Amino acid sequence: MSSAVLAPGRRYQRELGTYGGERPGPTLLVCAGIHGNEPAGILAAQRFLARLRDLGLPIAGRVEAIAGNLAALAQDQRFLARDLNRGWSAPRIESLLRSDPDADSPEDAEQRAMTAVFTRVEAEARGPLVFVDLHTSSGDSAPFTCTGDTRENRRLAMSLPVPLILGLEETIEDAVLDWFNVRGHAGLAIEGGQHRRPETVDNHEAALWLMLVATGMVAASAVPDLAARRATLRGSARRAPPVVEITYRHVLAPGAVFKMAPGFISFQTVRKGEHMGDGASGPVVAPSTGRVLLPLYQSQGEDGFFIGRDVRPFWLGIATLLRALRFDLLVRLLPGVRRAPTDRNTLLVNPRVARWFVVEVFHLLGYRKERRRGERLVFSRRFANAAARSLPWRGPR
Repeated sequence: MSSAVLAPGRRYQRELGTYGGERPGPTLLVCAGIHGNEPAGILAAQRFLARLRDLGLPIAGRVEAIAGNLAALAQDQRFLARDLNRGWSAPRIESLLRSDPDADSPEDAEQRAMTAVFTRVEAEARGPLVFVDLHTSSGDSAPFTCTGDTRENRRLAMSLPVPLILGLEETIEDAVLDWFNVRGHAGLAIEGGQHRRPETVDNHEAALWLMLVATGMVAASAVPDLAARRATLRGSARRAPPVVEITYRHVLAPGAVFKMAPGFISFQTVRKGEHMGDGASGPVVAPSTGRVLLPLYQSQGEDGFFIGRDVRPFWLGIATLLRALRFDLLVRLLPGVRRAPTDRNTLLVNPRVARWFVVEVFHLLGYRKERRRGERLVFSRRFANAAARSLPWRGPR
């Protein structure tokens, strides 16, 4: 491992490289730089691929890495017209592909090109498809992961010795990760640390090596310095808690004025009423006590900050057990709960009837997309497809 010098504003090719493919196995698809001011993941993916080639390491399956927002990367901006890590719902993609490419905004053109890569990789996969989205943050932060709440995704996320953030995917609509989760593929996003710090590149590279092992593409004993790479991540995670659940998102409307108060670091504790920053209408304070995450110290972004609460890993074990026992089949019989008529993965809940611990129970069962439809709460969940359930890879079945 070595430190890295990040060059903002550099031009990249879409395809950063591939490795393997001679043997059946998972496809590890790495995406970096979907935000144009986050090049650290690109450098990490390039180093990872170069090291694989140097070692000539035989793997089951294939690794492919791509760069995201090429136009924004060239200008060292998060985005040019809109956030490229939004708008990845199936209807939005279908509408984009039916539209005239000549009318594309810069991010529309990037999304069109990325979708072509994603669908090609999906079609070529000879085993499970695992998507890894590499990100960095404007504020100081320990590395962490977030993912759609399936057992397969949790297992992959927990293979990394960094915190797991639950609920981030339900507060951010239609991120690129959700495109893969909706299709049943395994995947997670990895926040490696602050944008320009060399150790952020080391964190991302270490995470990719550990993912190679966690997916079963290579045996741990075959990876040189695996223990050192694990130690890199564990050390960077400092003393952050193992699991945090998002409880609040400070949303910024387009063009909103917000300046984060200086000195906040992800995972530090903030108190209810603490001054977090200033908006157009005055001071912004923390609505509750908890851990601050992703404080915004850049000019672009839709999220001022998040607040989360610690979750004991014990409850993740309970959640896994309840799902294995198909407890979700019983919860549908509770008063005030019914399945949505058009989607078997969505439940409609009348909170005036089902009053007690509604959110907590549904989160345990994997229903994490919480929103309102009239007077009802709507909870949706993701299911892994058969290929994802075969992780870690143990050869053809």
